[in-house]
Amino acid sequence: MPAIQLFGTPLSGHCHRVTLLLKMLNLPFELKEAGAAERKTEEFSHLNPLQQVPVLVDGEHVITDSNAILVYLVKRYAPDSHWLPEDPLKAAEVQKWLSRAAGEVRSGPASTRMVKQFSAPEPYDYALALTAKFLPQLEKHVETHEFLATDRATIGDLACYSYIAAVPEGGVSLEDYPAIRRWLKRIENLPGFTPLPALPLPERAL
Repeated sequence: MPAIQLFGTPLSGHCHRVTLLLKMLNLPFELKEAGAAERKTEEFSHLNPLQQVPVLVDGEHVITDSNAILVYLVKRYAPDSHWLPEDPLKAAEVQKWLSRAAGEVRSGPASTRMVKQFSAPEPYDYALALTAKFLPQLEKHVETHEFLATDRATIGDLACYSYIAAVPEGGVSLEDYPAIRRWLKRIENLPGFTPLPALPLPERAL
């Protein structure tokens, strides 16, 4: 059995960003299904009292929060890599995009998908408005940057990728954002990439 266990669900973008890094670092791991029912169990609540996925178990270490897991994996298994640079300014840029993944991306693109595909009780109009504000900003940034934080892919890219790529499943088209689509393709061309399982598109994409 692999030393690393990842508790999550394949359709979760938060889990997908961790899966991407595990595969890109060539780290063997076991994905353990943790759907809504499993997350309410005493066993899972012991791992994460918030009953949220993903949860990474690496030997005796239990790490929760997808972005925290990304930082842990790089620091432990690839400390001198491009995924999280030591340079203060570059590290700050990576942190900025991790924060945007947890902020604008989660409350915008991710929320639109959660409402459309999983009937999540979240404000769809607000998510649409935030997405409409954020995507042009991202488009302008990646018009002049190959990757988000540095000249190579970082965990900031992986943290933002999944829900941006899947935003059409939330009813938002990427047709007007060619630079974003090129950035997505650059992530998809990285060794070890695996796609987020596709869901049906809504009848109307905005």
